[in-house]
Amino acid sequence: MRQSLKSLLSRTDFKYSVLYTYMEINTPALSTDLSRFYRTALGLAVFTILYNIAEGLVSMYFGYQDESLTLFGFGADSFIEVLSGFGIAHMVLRIRKNPESNRDDFERTALMVTGYAFYMLVIGLAATSMYNLWIGRKPETTLWGVIIALISIAVMWILVVRKRKIGRHLNSAAMLADVECTKVCIYMSLVLLVSSGVYELTRFAFIDTLGTLGLAYLSFKEGRECFEKAKGNNRCSCDDE
Repeated sequence: MRQSLKSLLSRTDFKYSVLYTYMEINTPALSTDLSRFYRTALGLAVFTILYNIAEGLVSMYFGYQDESLTLFGFGADSFIEVLSGFGIAHMVLRIRKNPESNRDDFERTALMVTGYAFYMLVIGLAATSMYNLWIGRKPETTLWGVIIALISIAVMWILVVRKRKIGRHLNSAAMLADVECTKVCIYMSLVLLVSSGVYELTRFAFIDTLGTLGLAYLSFKEGRECFEKAKGNNRCSCDDE
């Protein structure tokens, strides 16, 4: 009997049968997990779009009312991030369909449009900040800048943690790279927080202009990265510098 059992185990077709049975048992669970992670990734992309729309509206409104160019520019940047968010959502759907696929025309177009929008924002922020400096305009208050910046930092940090977790589960370099773009949003929020906080405490006249130029610098970097990504295939988000 021992000999017959040994002979059975050595047969190739028996080995493949065992392997096939194992895969049949485990594949449904694996497929379910992947589907859940992809749904979560898409949900995070949609949430980011909706959040940036709300953040943009609130920031531009209070920036205009309080004459805070840094806050107004921060809101304008949020709307540009909405364009980027649509590209990310499309990327998630593409990768879910075919993880080995390269960036398609829709994503390239979204990146190009986003890049041009960032460059236009840079020109607008730089010109307006110089004009405000020339005429001596300063904000009435920057309290809303502090509040919005704190909320943005908290929300973006949660998104960083969640996106990194999903990207690692899916072993997706593109999704992990998107985390770096979310970190840039945190850097912009920090610029807004510092400039708004310093002005609210000291009334230092030029801090709003410096904050605006800081946003312009980060926007220029994001625009440049958009054009660089549009030329490539696999990398779908910002580089970690």
